[in-house]
Amino acid sequence: MEQIDVRILDREYRLSVTPEDKDRLIRAAQMVDTKMRAIRDSGRVSSPDRIAVLAALQFAHQILGNGNDAQAEQAAEVGRRLRKINDTLETELRKQENLF
Repeated sequence: MEQIDVRILDREYRLSVTPEDKDRLIRAAQMVDTKMRAIRDSGRVSSPDRIAVLAALQFAHQILGNGNDAQAEQAAEVGRRLRKINDTLETELRKQENLF
């Protein structure tokens, strides 16, 4: 495992990642950042938590859009991975909050 820093919606996150997943995680972080910025810039939502939930829902909706069972399983896997990433982010944020 190695540590990488990603920036999503003006916040820096340090994540642990395997070498084989590094490029994919960086691309995923860029996609999430782009989606969250678009939601924020629409002016309808300003809370980072709400922006994150709306972005996750939009990604899940896109994945499920085709109604394919294989895609539904992929969506479930994406959901599991998002929960794992979210847990990691929460842990890292708690550590950073303790520094201040």
